[in-house]
Amino acid sequence: MFEGKVVLTGVKPTGTPHLGNYLGAIKPAIQLGAKAVAEGGKHYMFIADYHAINAEKDPLVLNQKLKEIACIYLAFGLDATKSVFFRQSDIPEVHEFTTILYAYTPKGFMNKAHAYKAAVDKNREANKPDDDGINMGLYTYPVLMASDILLYDSSLVPVGKDQVQHVEIARDIAGAINAWYHEPILRLPDAHIEENVAVVPGVDGRKMSKSYGNVIPVFATDAEIKKAIFSIKTDSRAPDEPKDPEEVLVYQIFKAIATPDAVAEMATGLREGKMGYGQAKNMLLDAVLKEVSPFREKYAYYMAHFDEVEAMLQKGAETARPVAKQTLNRLKNIVFGK
Repeated sequence: MFEGKVVLTGVKPTGTPHLGNYLGAIKPAIQLGAKAVAEGGKHYMFIADYHAINAEKDPLVLNQKLKEIACIYLAFGLDATKSVFFRQSDIPEVHEFTTILYAYTPKGFMNKAHAYKAAVDKNREANKPDDDGINMGLYTYPVLMASDILLYDSSLVPVGKDQVQHVEIARDIAGAINAWYHEPILRLPDAHIEENVAVVPGVDGRKMSKSYGNVIPVFATDAEIKKAIFSIKTDSRAPDEPKDPEEVLVYQIFKAIATPDAVAEMATGLREGKMGYGQAKNMLLDAVLKEVSPFREKYAYYMAHFDEVEAMLQKGAETARPVAKQTLNRLKNIVFGK
């Protein structure tokens, strides 16, 4: 499936992850990258720090988040000797490439971009002008994203269903350039959607999100993880009352992380009135700690030895940059008739 293909993953530095981030994005991205490399393809993973400055302007906070996200992916198993792991800002060619793409990008693409529309909707709900607080970085975000994708001749871009638009815009821009010059200058990427990626509910039943304050942390202490898990919403039914597992929030979260046998055990216990919520929460706690404990130790190591991480990022940039230069020069030679 992946032989000869380039899989590209970008991640914004957003701070320490929760269980939903890990199960829904980090783990699938690392597994897909490893599979691509094992089957004869390539995997590029970059930290999108230029995208991050649209929202975060404090360099101390930004660099701390960048440090954390790099260590997070390495701790969770990203192999920087096989995947090309680098910082977006270490590839200056991305900006020259983006400038050229602007000339082939209809403004209407930006008006329809999800991030921009969401910001406008938020302003309208607050009775503010449509563009209040919206900078050009946010508005033109899809073009920089297209550059990130196209610059490395990406074949597949793993995205959630709500992010497919980014890949579609990259395809449309590349297609317009190829059509204008009647040559396949830029590779048209495809979105890769993992249908079975977990969408993990939070402790209050809504989607797990830092903005909701309903997360189960993964790099916290055992006591902090336990406190979060035991705060999961339940009803007043007694342990011996039968319960539909699909209506039990603890079970919904447990399904995303536990083994099939353990999931079946909890489902049977709830359905037959042989398991209370306390026992179910303890099962979830055991499953979470078993899954994340080894990663916490690696994360602590990388955070304390960031010079090693920096060396990996620099090596990744040294591998990625010649590819970016080659793609940029191929485009410039056509555009400027060299």
